[in-house]
Amino acid sequence: MTFTSTEIRLAARPHGTPAPDDFEVAEVEVGDPAPGQIVVRNALMSVDPYMRGRMDDRKSYVPPFELGKALEGGAVGEVVASAADGFKVGDHVLHGLGWRSYAVVDAKAATRVDPAAAPLGAYLGVLGMTGTTAYAGLLRTAEFKPGDAVFVSSAAGAVGQVVGQLARLRGASLVIGSAGSAAKVAHLLNELGFDKAFNYKDAPVRDQLAAAAPDGIDVYFDNVGGDHLEAAIARMNVHGRICVCGMISAYNATEPPAAPRNLAALIGKRITMRGMLVRDHRDLRDQFITEVAPLVADGTLKYQESIHAGIENAPAAFLSMLSGEDTGKVLVSI
Repeated sequence: MTFTSTEIRLAARPHGTPAPDDFEVAEVEVGDPAPGQIVVRNALMSVDPYMRGRMDDRKSYVPPFELGKALEGGAVGEVVASAADGFKVGDHVLHGLGWRSYAVVDAKAATRVDPAAAPLGAYLGVLGMTGTTAYAGLLRTAEFKPGDAVFVSSAAGAVGQVVGQLARLRGASLVIGSAGSAAKVAHLLNELGFDKAFNYKDAPVRDQLAAAAPDGIDVYFDNVGGDHLEAAIARMNVHGRICVCGMISAYNATEPPAAPRNLAALIGKRITMRGMLVRDHRDLRDQFITEVAPLVADGTLKYQESIHAGIENAPAAFLSMLSGEDTGKVLVSI
């Protein structure tokens, strides 16, 4: 059996903010799977900030995307052909070969998921890598404890929306979020239960955070870097903890960022600042699912998705996510 797959390739390495011309659409023929493989018709794929780093040809914790070849990322879909034990046609699986309509996947790199237990998109977001990132980053990297005052940047994003709610459910004394529009601020306050939130475009982050946290913060979950990180350091209490999950403000920068300019404050305040990668915390996966899946199922923990239609629109969805136009987890339906 042969399938015609549409795939999105990296045509050129971006300089600064990616442009549509940095991507190209191609069609390829996908044949029968080899032993130990399955063919998956992708239904949903994820676009994530970390993908911007893989577009640059530089040493990192993961290899760069190759020019002229399909990009990669999380996806869920239906098995349409199988040559692997444990997988049959009709199964739904989670895997890492998105950015294409059909994928030939090594069975050992696929995980069966149940669309009756949760919507497929949840396995890419709130119950997937982004949810696990929020859980591990808050509880292990930032060493959150009840009574902490918590600040989350990009709080209406895929990771941030989960971090803030988990902190509140775990007994934070104060949960503050920053976002990039009045609508997102309202979403944080009215839907997700943040205590305070502000639009970072309205006034300097340092001033708005000081007003929101007059008694300081104990934990900062950083998805932005730059002025947000500088503001958090300024408001950090003694022995505060910072989880550096991402620095999206610098992903498209062509020059080193000017901020933060107050790193010396880490000394006097005895602040712990620690980077995190979700792959280092696989041992928390079962604990995360046990705790969070029931909260999602009964509506206690809410999540938002922004879904763009069509594999050919995946580059536009990626650029929209990078610019902050979407709320919650950004997905592409295929």
